[in-house]
Amino acid sequence: MTPPVVANGLGACTHSPGTNGGPNHPNAAASRTTSPGGPRAGEVTLPNGDIYSGMLLSGGDIPEGMGRYVWSGSSCVYEGGWRRGMRHGCGRTLWPSGAVHEGEYSAGYMDGEGTYIGSSESSLSSYKGGWKLDRKHGHGVQMYCNGDMYEGPWVQGQMEGHGCRYTWANGTTYVGAMRNGLMSGKGVLTWSTTGDSFQGNWLDGAMHGYGLYTWQDGGCYVGTWTRGFKDGKGTFYPKCSRVPAAHELYIDELRKRGVLPDICNILQHHSDQESVAVGASFLSRRNRSFEHRPPSKKRPSLQRRWSIGVSVERITRHEPGVGGSDKTNGCEDTAGSNSFPILEREYAQGILISEVVLNNKTFPESSKKLRRRQSKMMRDIKRPGEAIIKGHRSYDLMLCLQLGIRYTVGKITPIQRREVRTSDYGPKASFWMNFPKKGSRLTPSHRAVDFKWKDYCPMVFRNLREMFKIDTADYMISICGSDALRELSSPGKSGSIFLLSQDDRFMIKTLRKSEVQVLLRMLPHYYRHVRTYENTLITKFFGLHRVKPSSGQKFRFVVMGNMFCTELRIHRRFDLKGSSLGRSTDKIKIDENTTLKDLDLNYSFYLEPSWRDSLLKQIETDSEFLRNQGIMDYSLLLGFHYRARQNLQRGASFHESILPDKLPVLSEQDAVEEDSACNYREGLVLVQRGGDQKSKVAVGPHIRGSRLRSSSACFEEVDLLLPGTARLQIQLGVNMPARAEKEEKQAEDDGKSFRQVYDVVLYIGIIDILQEYSMRKKMEHAYKSIKYNPLSISVVEPRFYSERFLKFIHTVFPQNLSS
Repeated sequence: MTPPVVANGLGACTHSPGTNGGPNHPNAAASRTTSPGGPRAGEVTLPNGDIYSGMLLSGGDIPEGMGRYVWSGSSCVYEGGWRRGMRHGCGRTLWPSGAVHEGEYSAGYMDGEGTYIGSSESSLSSYKGGWKLDRKHGHGVQMYCNGDMYEGPWVQGQMEGHGCRYTWANGTTYVGAMRNGLMSGKGVLTWSTTGDSFQGNWLDGAMHGYGLYTWQDGGCYVGTWTRGFKDGKGTFYPKCSRVPAAHELYIDELRKRGVLPDICNILQHHSDQESVAVGASFLSRRNRSFEHRPPSKKRPSLQRRWSIGVSVERITRHEPGVGGSDKTNGCEDTAGSNSFPILEREYAQGILISEVVLNNKTFPESSKKLRRRQSKMMRDIKRPGEAIIKGHRSYDLMLCLQLGIRYTVGKITPIQRREVRTSDYGPKASFWMNFPKKGSRLTPSHRAVDFKWKDYCPMVFRNLREMFKIDTADYMISICGSDALRELSSPGKSGSIFLLSQDDRFMIKTLRKSEVQVLLRMLPHYYRHVRTYENTLITKFFGLHRVKPSSGQKFRFVVMGNMFCTELRIHRRFDLKGSSLGRSTDKIKIDENTTLKDLDLNYSFYLEPSWRDSLLKQIETDSEFLRNQGIMDYSLLLGFHYRARQNLQRGASFHESILPDKLPVLSEQDAVEEDSACNYREGLVLVQRGGDQKSKVAVGPHIRGSRLRSSSACFEEVDLLLPGTARLQIQLGVNMPARAEKEEKQAEDDGKSFRQVYDVVLYIGIIDILQEYSMRKKMEHAYKSIKYNPLSISVVEPRFYSERFLKFIHTVFPQNLSS
């Protein structure tokens, strides 16, 4: 039996004492024992049948002191202290189901130390720890009926913090950081059934980031993971192989830097937590045993693909060449361990695409080369940008920005939603506020310097956020939460500062005053355009603000959607304008965070014909809008995720050309079967969308608009299935599967070239839309036209810029002649 819900949030009773209908109700029938002055003992019967017996305030029927309250409808009973009609002090609540809570109460809520023992029908067996406003909060120990146990910190009813320890009934143990009830941060998971362990970084319950996986037989793998799958470069040490001293020092150095978790520190942090005050939540939706499935040899179904057990199962599956393949625990010939070479491997979403032997006797690797390789590995796994921590040059700016956005969103949210009016646009629709360091009547105290905050057109941007399905709470947590923002190196010549939210959903860019004026001028037209064309590819704006520190210059910045916020890894990104002068990158070393330009593009992308037509039509519509607004110098930002074909997993040649006319299509029934989706040679599969599959599809951030339909599926809506990884919602410019052909020239002087073919997932958007063809740009055009070919420069009048831009985009997405 589930305990009834209380008006004040306590899952114990149907009425809250001390309110209308409580013991102090004027119509309550009472039999009382009087005592002159001070509290008196008595009994109060309420019209709804509830009964209170105990101490009452003199001259009234308000409980004060020790008393007993019985709810007639649910037969719940509370015995303990009262203060001004509310449960306060030590007390005990008993539910009809047999569940009981005994501990401290405050202002009618479970607040302080307490013990909860659940009923036999509940998944929660017992909890001992602290409470705050009826929720677990602080340090506590929770036991589940299935034998699982959790000990560690809680935050508002969720397992969250450092020093967490979760032990499954089968003995599998996780020690480390958690967030929102899931393993997130640095931690160590040890499987009792296999003896394997993983030390590294976690995200939402899956291995994500740098880590060290160790098999029971002694083999280990050091590398990077993405959402539970090996992704990127790493080093594999097979069983019985002796880890070189330089490699051991390298792993120790990773622990010192915090890249890998320090087991001793984690255990010490966990033991220290036992002396901390406790707290937690009451029967929230997540108060159930933390799901875990140990690795097994059975191929997982799609419904289970995000569980931790399945993620590790994919990694530890006993394949040839993977650690743990030999069942023997010992090494018969230790001296002959050279037969087990140390390997440098590279994975793409769990698929092995390259392998190099490191400890080959013929080609010994010097310590200098090893350090260079290890340094390169460290750079490869770094997230884009530099975390803004105390002492960073942008630290105060970040604090001002977060405080201002928190104030702005909090002020505009309670206002009832309405349609945008003419008065909501323009400079007069803005407001400003002083934020002194000590705080004021309207603003809180803060750690940053004194500053002035200005918010432009808040009602318009509030409606834009709702139009793009941005939840207000998620928006504030993403930008203004406890996690620091990251500063990116500016990819352009403008010198703008780019900040990225910790969850990668939002990009914040500083603007020049002229760009702010352009955005305010075109904002009414922009609002109508994005409302009319839900599949528009132009930049999504969510807020426009200004910060003026007490001693410093003004910073104007805009909050935008990050079009590369995806669970997939973006392997290449291009900024395309259609011009040629200066349109190549100066970098010698190209990595995933390098933004390439027009002359660097040696790919052609082939889409399904109907998708290509829709994409080019939308780009033409957006380009026409920008041309009418007098905008030029905008770009098509294109990024793609390279999906290795299954035939490359065992070292097949990269030069093999496989040109399927269409991607394979599965029915909904086939897609949910365990093996069918994994037996395709291609890395991408389309799945017909079922009517009840909405919750199983990964939807990207600020996704809006209609799904794409495939001619291969009789023009029905389809999702993109990446076997073993995810199922993604396909929309224009988001999660678009394509075939990429890359033209490469032979090293010989014969002039011949060959083509490489890849499966890719495309992400497309139009950016930098705030540069108008001003008088300064006209003068720049005149000067450069004399010095260079006028057709090759970027600074041209908007009509010609649009025509050249569209012509170039057509060459990037050529027509598929085989279709």
